[in-house]
Amino acid sequence: MEPHVLLVSFPMQGHVNPLLRLGRRLAARGLLVTFSTVRLPGLRDVPEDGACADVGLGRLRFEYMRDGGGSRSYMAPDDMLSHVAAVGPPALAELVGRQADAGRPVTFVVNNIFVPWALDVAAGIGIPCAMLWIQPCSVLSIYYHFYKSPEAFFPTAAEPDVRVALPGLPVMAMDDMPYMVRPEFAQSLWGETIRAQVGAIQKTVSWVLVNSFDALERSALEALRAHTPVKLMPIGPLLEHDHDDGEDDALAQAPVAEDDDGCIAWLDAQLPHSVVYVAFGSLVNIGRDETAAMAEGLVATERPFLWVVRDDSRELIPEAVLEACSDRGKVTAWSPQGRVLRHGAVGCFVTHCGWNSIMEALAAGVPVVGYPWWSDQHTNAKFLVEDYKVGVRLPAPVAGDELRAFVDRVMSGPEAAVLKRRAMDWKREAAAAVADGGSSDRSLQDFVDHVRRSSRSVELARLAQEIEIINGPVNPVLV
Repeated sequence: MEPHVLLVSFPMQGHVNPLLRLGRRLAARGLLVTFSTVRLPGLRDVPEDGACADVGLGRLRFEYMRDGGGSRSYMAPDDMLSHVAAVGPPALAELVGRQADAGRPVTFVVNNIFVPWALDVAAGIGIPCAMLWIQPCSVLSIYYHFYKSPEAFFPTAAEPDVRVALPGLPVMAMDDMPYMVRPEFAQSLWGETIRAQVGAIQKTVSWVLVNSFDALERSALEALRAHTPVKLMPIGPLLEHDHDDGEDDALAQAPVAEDDDGCIAWLDAQLPHSVVYVAFGSLVNIGRDETAAMAEGLVATERPFLWVVRDDSRELIPEAVLEACSDRGKVTAWSPQGRVLRHGAVGCFVTHCGWNSIMEALAAGVPVVGYPWWSDQHTNAKFLVEDYKVGVRLPAPVAGDELRAFVDRVMSGPEAAVLKRRAMDWKREAAAAVADGGSSDRSLQDFVDHVRRSSRSVELARLAQEIEIINGPVNPVLV
């Protein structure tokens, strides 16, 4: 029986993308991989149910969990989390059953954040599992220590200025912390879901794969490894393509493609390093006033800009900006972000500091103006500015003049050359990590070897169970 890895993702774009990229890499190394999620409207880059393609030495399939048709065309994030938690466990158990009936039983499960129940379902069936941590290892370390001993972490919740020192991390203020450990969010549904995910370490999973790379978070990785026996393995950055030319043959075969709304052609017409690229991910909505201020600031830069604004936020852009775009900028509902950041015309990236975006910026060597919003983004912004030293952090709420000034700092100010040089240094480190024999490449191969061994154990246990049913108890070592 060939190893069959089932990937289970939360249905947000920032969660789907890195897990799908992991799936392509696992398939390229000879595994059968099935990608699944509760497929909600609005997800991009996910093929139709039942799609399958050869990728390198293996295959990548897409088969989605059935939620009974209860998914509405739009869900607020809280409603989405509740809906997926309610329909997910039985739908996943049914999906696993379908695989066995089709002659391709699942032998390994990998999940990502906000679907901790996937690990429970897998463990209940006797399938070994791992998790893909799609935030930095530093944030995982914060969560791990917080849920282990919250009273020691924050002596009193009434101390807004409390500073926390954790192994392998710099001393951090409350404002630097991920939202889910702050007193006002820790007991929320999101906080409890993170707690369940992190709680699976040492209980359900023996491997945690991290979308990061060794050179970027070495101290955090080493410190957390000393506190937990799980295999903590950086395998990133998980990018659309591992190479600048985007022509990795094993991955280019994956069945995902989408029109870029003319973004690349527009960039082709711009001068090198001249464009301000602005994108806040698939979830963040900064509101009418801040959208207007952002628009004012972009116009004031007098630079070409490519601004990604989702359809549900388009009406927040002042009409005057949309008119100005015909001369200087382009507003689009979606862009192929990895390709955009690698384009030579892009000079800086104004971002919400989601971890996927930071990984893509570092791998492309692009300096950043950070504007964090929620979740892990404030923590990411701190490291981006103070540790990685490739950008600046825009104060909130954004003002047009400040945006213009911060863009100028990154693109043409006295520190611009230093920021660009550091960004290029990280680009080289990221490329080295995923190159043949690099640290992330070796970690990924170690995981593939582990999956093969674990799958063999699952098959032996299954055979022993079948023999026991027929002939009575049997020593599985003899099977």
